[in-house]
Amino acid sequence: MLDPSSSEEESDELLEEERRDVLVAAGGGSPRSLPPPPRDSRGREAGAARAASPSPSVLSEGREEQERLQREEREKRLRLQLYVFIARCIAHPFNARQPTDMARRQQKLNKQQLQVLKERFQAFLNGETQIVADEAFCNAVRSYYEVFLKSDRVARMVHSGGCSASDFRDVFKKNIEKRVRSLPEIDGLSKETVLSSWLAKYDAIYRGEEDFCKQPNRMAISAVSELILSKEQLYEMFQQILGIKKLEHQLIYNACQLDNGDEQAAQIRRELDGRLQLAEQMARERKFPKFVAREMENMYIEELRSSVNLLMANLESLPVSKGGPEFKLQKLKRSQNSAFLDIGDENEVQLSKSDVVLSFTLEIVIMEVQGLKSVAPNRIVYCTMEVEGGEKLQTDQAEASRPQWGTQGDFTTTHPRPVVKVKLFTESTGVLALEDKELGRVVLYPTSNSPKSPDLHKMIVPKNSQDSDLKIKLAVRMDKPPHMKHCGYLYALGQKVWKRWKKRYFVLVQVSQYTFAMCSYREKKSEPQELMQLEGYTVDYTAPHTGLQGGRMFFNAVKEGDTVIFASDDEQDRILWVQAMYRATGQSYKPVPASQAQKMNLKGGNANTDISPLYTDRGQKHGMDEFISANPCKFDHASLFRLLQRQTLDHRLNDSYSCLGWFSPGQVFVLDEYCARYGVRGCHRHLCYLDELIEYSENGSVIDPTLLHYSFAFCASHVHGNRPDGIGTVSVEEKERFEEIKDRLSSLLENQISHFRYCFPFGRPEGALKATLSLLERVLMKDIATPIPAEEVKKVVRKCLEKAALINYTRLTEYAKIEATAEKDSETMNQATPARKLEEVLHLAELCIEVLQQNEEHHSEAFAWWPELLAEHAEKFLSLYSVDMDSALQAQPQDSWDSFPLFQLLNNALRNDTLLCNGKFHKHLQEIFVPMVVRYIDLMESSIAQSIHRGLEQESWQPVKSITNSLPNVALPKVPSLPLNLPQIPSFTTPTWMTSLYDSTNGSATSEDLFWKLDALQMFVFDLHWPEPEFAHHLEQRLKLMATDMIEACVKRTRIAFEVKLQKINKSTDLRIPSSLCTMFNVLVDAKKQTAKLCILEAGQEQQYHSKIDDLIEETVKEIISLLVSKVVSVLEGVLSKLSRYDEGTFFSSLVSFTVKAAAKYVDVPKPGMDLADTYIMFVRQNQDILREKVNEEMYIEKLFDQWYSNSMKVICMWLADRLDVQLHIYQLKTLIKIVKKTYRDFRLQGVLEGTLNSKTYDTVHSRLTVEEATVSVTDAGGLQGITMKDSDEEEG
Repeated sequence: MLDPSSSEEESDELLEEERRDVLVAAGGGSPRSLPPPPRDSRGREAGAARAASPSPSVLSEGREEQERLQREEREKRLRLQLYVFIARCIAHPFNARQPTDMARRQQKLNKQQLQVLKERFQAFLNGETQIVADEAFCNAVRSYYEVFLKSDRVARMVHSGGCSASDFRDVFKKNIEKRVRSLPEIDGLSKETVLSSWLAKYDAIYRGEEDFCKQPNRMAISAVSELILSKEQLYEMFQQILGIKKLEHQLIYNACQLDNGDEQAAQIRRELDGRLQLAEQMARERKFPKFVAREMENMYIEELRSSVNLLMANLESLPVSKGGPEFKLQKLKRSQNSAFLDIGDENEVQLSKSDVVLSFTLEIVIMEVQGLKSVAPNRIVYCTMEVEGGEKLQTDQAEASRPQWGTQGDFTTTHPRPVVKVKLFTESTGVLALEDKELGRVVLYPTSNSPKSPDLHKMIVPKNSQDSDLKIKLAVRMDKPPHMKHCGYLYALGQKVWKRWKKRYFVLVQVSQYTFAMCSYREKKSEPQELMQLEGYTVDYTAPHTGLQGGRMFFNAVKEGDTVIFASDDEQDRILWVQAMYRATGQSYKPVPASQAQKMNLKGGNANTDISPLYTDRGQKHGMDEFISANPCKFDHASLFRLLQRQTLDHRLNDSYSCLGWFSPGQVFVLDEYCARYGVRGCHRHLCYLDELIEYSENGSVIDPTLLHYSFAFCASHVHGNRPDGIGTVSVEEKERFEEIKDRLSSLLENQISHFRYCFPFGRPEGALKATLSLLERVLMKDIATPIPAEEVKKVVRKCLEKAALINYTRLTEYAKIEATAEKDSETMNQATPARKLEEVLHLAELCIEVLQQNEEHHSEAFAWWPELLAEHAEKFLSLYSVDMDSALQAQPQDSWDSFPLFQLLNNALRNDTLLCNGKFHKHLQEIFVPMVVRYIDLMESSIAQSIHRGLEQESWQPVKSITNSLPNVALPKVPSLPLNLPQIPSFTTPTWMTSLYDSTNGSATSEDLFWKLDALQMFVFDLHWPEPEFAHHLEQRLKLMATDMIEACVKRTRIAFEVKLQKINKSTDLRIPSSLCTMFNVLVDAKKQTAKLCILEAGQEQQYHSKIDDLIEETVKEIISLLVSKVVSVLEGVLSKLSRYDEGTFFSSLVSFTVKAAAKYVDVPKPGMDLADTYIMFVRQNQDILREKVNEEMYIEKLFDQWYSNSMKVICMWLADRLDVQLHIYQLKTLIKIVKKTYRDFRLQGVLEGTLNSKTYDTVHSRLTVEEATVSVTDAGGLQGITMKDSDEEEG
């Protein structure tokens, strides 16, 4: 604020200096500071004097402080002047309006809110909230928290003000969409429902404990303030932008009469007239800006005239109003005529009297009548009112004792000087009276300036009336139409109109924005008696004219060929008339009353002061008059607008919205209005805008590239002569600035593309990277019409992405602490153990894969035009990683397999990428690990062969379940620990893994270990997912053939061990098949099962090789079944050999018969029992149970039982055949009947088929025993003791 004590002379000098500064501001000064003050002669003299001071350092500091204060004072004065211009734009806009179609900006997040958000999500993950969620949602939130919320890139984006809550929600939504799509389908629950539920839970976590009721209100207020602002809000906004105090605004508001639409319209007309005069002066003096072509000079003048013509048309299209609601702006109809609007030509079209007919509304309120004495108190009285020439109205009736009404009558008239008649009547009581009696009347001549308050008027009464002092209290209010700017009585004398000096009633009528008329009216007339158009006249105060009688205060209106003298009776009335006519004429000269002019001249002030006497003193007192009275046409508005736009952008980027450089609708409205009103060229506006946006972007702010594209395209089309608004002049300064900004913008875009992971983290702002690439293509164009070849753009993008690979990997290694910059850290790295190096490079691989996945997820769409460039970027990125990877792998000891997880991690990521699969890095990775895989398989093959040899030598053939700690210790190379949970091949110290893996098997330890190792090795190689088909097929073929050889060796060794073990078993009925034989049987069974998985290949020789191992196993199984059957049948042969002792004709048979008969004479001697048969039957049954329990293959058991039953029947049949001619001993018969009967029954229960049971051999045996039974029944019926073949057939148990 200016110092009130400063003299007006000093103020004027400072003002002149300020104006000079503004005029040269465009040519000097940094973009972030106001221009330096000019150095005048006095300043140089003072500087010289100070230089001679004996203490230069002290005076230098004082001089710097003084210069700083002067600079601040200059800046303050400049801001005040700029605010005056802006306030006028806000007060009376006629070009622009607040846009309603701009994208709505979201509230930005700050660092504190980000920290709170992290805490809320951490609380949810810790289970500290009441939000119920399933495991899948928790995993999604955990991934979002770890990858996104904790990212330093997001923190930087939040710090730069480019992040909003919607950005955070969009990232979460994009993450969960892929997760939900991968979930299995659930009946009755759609995936869209799951997505909606998860987003609702996210919103609940995001809001935390906030008050849900207050949030919508805050959002509503924010939305309204972001869309449309009132005038008061716009004033307040630009006070903050320019640092204007509230008091200063109030002084400016009052002094500029911002609430007076007529004054603002007059100011606009004066400004436009001044711009026309400047254009004409420029054309006369030939002082043009420097253009790129000389013929543009005349075009420039036409452009100036055309722009003013357009503004005049806009102003003319505004409806004339007294002042309505704010911002009721109609869409302006732009004039297509670019010709200069000649005011003189318009004067040739004279107004008719009908063009200035006005409409008035009168309100007549009758209050009461006083002094009524001529009628009785109980008589009825009433009043009538009328506007002459219109209808008549009547009040209610009242008693004469209380003649009070308060009745209002509304009338409409077109007479500026209407005649109002009010009459008082009393009802006539006479029978013959036709009319009521008139008691009095009053005739009034109101005008728009008449008092509006009720007043007493003396009424005219009839002759001989007793009411000599009859008065009526009433109020007449006559409104002022919007078109009527002023009215009153004046004396006038002119040369063309009002040729006689007399007092007339004048009305100043506004017909349109540029047409005003001074009209004189008579009473009861709608049309003026005479009128005069004010275009071209200049109004001013004059001295009294002695020759004219009437009027005290004079002023005149002068025009070429005409002078009209006016006079009023009052000084204040003269001032008001001069002000109104000054606004109407649009003249640049500001009339000043003679008394004030003398006072200003005595003080040394400027005569051109503010026109408003109500605010002049106050404005001068606070030093605002110079800003208000300053001529806008004398300022360099290009420099002023640059300052305004810079301050507005700074304010916008620091508000609570994530604007990305876009102005708010209210700011756009004011800037548009300023540019149109004060003639700021569009190219200059956008060049300044680009300059500011680029600088903010270089300093880390997030700027929307689409916004840069709009401004750049506008400037490019202007400079290259293809502007849509038709302005064709291009100054040298504009072209040079455009080329400079083009270079800066190109460097900025290339830098942003090189840092795309950090400038556009997680694809935010949405579509920004794609827009940046599009803008880069536009910037690289030579001109507006010639497209740049695609290869050139691709070349630039490729170069940027090469830099991006180095930048991304460098920052990634810094984050992973792999590369150390300090020497101490480098030494520590060099001294790290191989295991530590491998661990770090594995962690770095995970980070690299995450980076590539994020690039694919968030940035691939932007590079959709050049997908191969993104692949090249990834290869370059991985090539940098390969240096660290090779170094770590070279440090690993020989035959170390801990690096396989690194291959699997990288290979799984690369093989699924169509662009990177079998790429340069992928092939390099394969070349490194091919020897390691081959070496590992060689060692495993040798180890497995060794374990088979040693294991089978020491094999106890006990089932795995019965082993405790008896397995041999054989050290083997371990299968590496992979993320896919491949099993480790342990040493044979503890077999706990076997029971968990093979709960249903009874194989030997060696066989189970063999099959497990072969399966684990094949699964390991399969899980490598080797990408090169030939080597992958080679690995598969080798492992299958190796498994075939190993299983073949195991089968053969098992066959030999089975036969050796079987030979050691006796042939008596005490024989019980040992578990070791069952284990060997199971080994063969397992071998057959494993060959289907471990040995099968596609076709050709491999298929034949697989068939051979199958045939070998089948033959071996047949052989061991035959061996085992032979063994158990030999037991039956032993039983039959014992029965042979009872053959007839043998010594043993005769001896037994004699002894029994001799002894029977004296005592009761028992006959031979069934012990032999029972013992054999028990042998069969127990061995059947053993086989059924311990052998796992049902098919082989059935074959064994079939063969066992058939061979047993054959042995019995052969034994009976040898005794075909001999009768069986009764003991033999009973034993054979029981053995055959029980054998048939038991094998039938074991599932032997009927065809096998009832074979011809069995039928032969059955027939023979039936015959023998019949024979014995004839000779010795009681000898069989109830045992018969018939009973055997029917017996159940």
